[in-house]
Amino acid sequence: MAHSIDRYFRLMPAGRRQRPAERRWAPAADVYQTADGWLVKVDLAGVSPEEIEITVAGPVLFIEGTRRDAFCSETVAYHQIEITYSRFEKTLRFPQVIEGATIESDYRDGLLIVRLRSSK
Repeated sequence: MAHSIDRYFRLMPAGRRQRPAERRWAPAADVYQTADGWLVKVDLAGVSPEEIEITVAGPVLFIEGTRRDAFCSETVAYHQIEITYSRFEKTLRFPQVIEGATIESDYRDGLLIVRLRSSK
């Protein structure tokens, strides 16, 4: 079976030759402007909070980490796989510099909630 999977990836166009576990995925996000800054919600179902990194540079918020499949640790033969288990990154650009803002984050029900409160 591994031979046929390798053949499949060789037949794909060059830009898509990475195995699914090697590709980075971008989670969906909602961004809201509030009276004192910004509120960001990121859909990270199945990601452990310890796997999430949040950084800010100028007007850009970077959220990255890894979603791991903790339920299938033994060797299994899969029937259908639609959920991506690998590194992810989300880059959000704001209309002004957010560096220096107070960052508060919470993770519940599969959503990462990030509040960026202006220091002004």
